[in-house]
Amino acid sequence: MKNVLVAGATGYLGKHIVQECKMQGFQVRALARKTSKLSSIDTFIDETVEGSATIKDSISGICKDVDVVISSIGITKQKDGLTYMDVDFQANLNLLKEAQKSGVSKFIYVSVFNAHRMSHLKCIEAKLQFEQALKESGLKYTIIYPNGFFSDMLEYLQMAKKGRGFVFGSGDNKINPIHGKDLADVCVQAITGHDQEIHVGGPDVLTHNQILRMAFAVVKKDIKITAIPLWIRNASLAAARMLTSVKTYGPLEFFMTVLGADMVAPRYGSYRLQEFFLENR
Repeated sequence: MKNVLVAGATGYLGKHIVQECKMQGFQVRALARKTSKLSSIDTFIDETVEGSATIKDSISGICKDVDVVISSIGITKQKDGLTYMDVDFQANLNLLKEAQKSGVSKFIYVSVFNAHRMSHLKCIEAKLQFEQALKESGLKYTIIYPNGFFSDMLEYLQMAKKGRGFVFGSGDNKINPIHGKDLADVCVQAITGHDQEIHVGGPDVLTHNQILRMAFAVVKKDIKITAIPLWIRNASLAAARMLTSVKTYGPLEFFMTVLGADMVAPRYGSYRLQEFFLENR
């Protein structure tokens, strides 16, 4: 039986990975800055370790007797004064060095779909730098490139509840977001798999207009969608770069970039976005 360390275990995806690992028969060690945040999934965890991967001394020896590391560590909402380089790069690098010291057989890292096409974004730059370090580490590895998470799509549901939704441009750019459970299944399959890269999205390819219409239907409100011209998006981003810190415009920059392009990954899974909306309405 393999021992798996799950880093980022308190996040949306991390919790699903913990559960999927246990359900597939692996021993699970979970890393969390606050182990109290693991209470909802503690029955799936064999060992919890409290520490922060951004502070290397706090995770010293964390990979002892571990066969595989799965890391979904990354900033979703910037806080605590930490930057993308602090978390998406350095925290993962600290974890990687511990894996090397302990002779871990494989390191699985969750990145972002189409990362190589968005290297100009600060959040992606940090991820790509870690990916390069992982490739040069000498460890067996798999880098997983998922499309948007279902949890990200809740923004559309919130807009619908307020009575008006917004899209950039025509709203016809496509995306196939994936449920955390389906993505966790991909991550756990990678433990015994041989692919070094896996690009994956959910089963439904939808335009942003379609996602909004779905959200309005779920909350049973009249459809009201406002299209924001792309030049306004571009001007807003330029102004944000000049007038705010990277902590402020970083998430906005990523969000607006993704909304303005097709993001269609190979389809996988069985969970549908409409069902997710119905569960969370």
